[in-house]
Amino acid sequence: MKFFVVAGEKSGDKQGALLVRELLSRCPELEIQGLGGRQMHELVPEIEDWADAAGVIGFVDVLRNIRFFARKLKETTQRIAEEKPDCLLLIDYPGFNQRLAERVKKASPTTKIAYFIAPMVWAWHRGRIPKLARTLDLMLCTFPFEKPLFEAAGLRTEFVGHPLVEDILAKRNPNVREKNLIGLFPGSRRREIERHFPIFLKVVAEAHTLHPEWKFMTSASNDQLADSMRRMADRAGVPQSAVNITPGLYHDLMDRAEAALVTSGTATMEAALHELPFALVYRVAPLTYLLGRMLVDIQWIGMVNILANRTVTTELIQNDFTAENCVIELETLTDPHERARVLADMRDSVAKLGHGGAAAKAADAILSLF
Repeated sequence: MKFFVVAGEKSGDKQGALLVRELLSRCPELEIQGLGGRQMHELVPEIEDWADAAGVIGFVDVLRNIRFFARKLKETTQRIAEEKPDCLLLIDYPGFNQRLAERVKKASPTTKIAYFIAPMVWAWHRGRIPKLARTLDLMLCTFPFEKPLFEAAGLRTEFVGHPLVEDILAKRNPNVREKNLIGLFPGSRRREIERHFPIFLKVVAEAHTLHPEWKFMTSASNDQLADSMRRMADRAGVPQSAVNITPGLYHDLMDRAEAALVTSGTATMEAALHELPFALVYRVAPLTYLLGRMLVDIQWIGMVNILANRTVTTELIQNDFTAENCVIELETLTDPHERARVLADMRDSVAKLGHGGAAAKAADAILSLF
């Protein structure tokens, strides 16, 4: 059999690599090519590493790169139409992958189309669900409430649990928590860091007087970003002794910190699985925010809150994301009584994500198509 897989950014690359490994363990003769990131490329060299180019944020950045994405969409559709793989396996990355699925359905009708990590159409536009049902052969959901939504439209759907559960449980060290250590998680992409880290530095400066007992630490995804963050701290007048900027300590810091500020995205679920109380923060370009407010049809953006259907972790979005508000939330999260309450609510929320083995279950479901 021949599979063509498409993932578009670092988180999708990671989950894609886990899924591809499971598929190959069950079907070693499987031929795989496609688009992904470093981990998928190292596993299967025929998978192109395009994650850096593909990892843009929000409407504005997509518009700036619209020609690149249009060209890549056309090229990928043509490749699939010529090679006619048995399966197109889409992993997250909804903006590109949903359009690709529609084109492949017409260009290569014999190719089965499976989608791992369902697009969040329940948040953006539920009217797209019937179109997905007409386009896809299999939807693999990572959140339990998604399954009945897609099944009601006639789409074969499996809830496989969330891949983060198994991943974090394997990494966790629950015995290293440090009182008064505050974790700062500005995001893994340069644009996220440019938007979020300056405000984090203001938090550090403000807390220096209000809470001298607090120690701040942040983990950069690589040495280059760590150097960039150190330069930002220098320009802000924040001494390096006030905030420890170290690459490669991401999960270690989530285990060690008493409380944290975490940028919206996968990192918020990771923090919850690490049992790290946090406040969710996020800031995007003003136009992106306005368009998002017009389109999004949910009360919260943090999955911990969505799963619980109530506010478990405070969300500081756009103009609410200020140093003053961050300090107030950190004061709450370091209060023993409030910290215990948030932790209990977080545990109840993430318990709904399943108990591991998402990639293995997804691989079984995909191969059952054949």
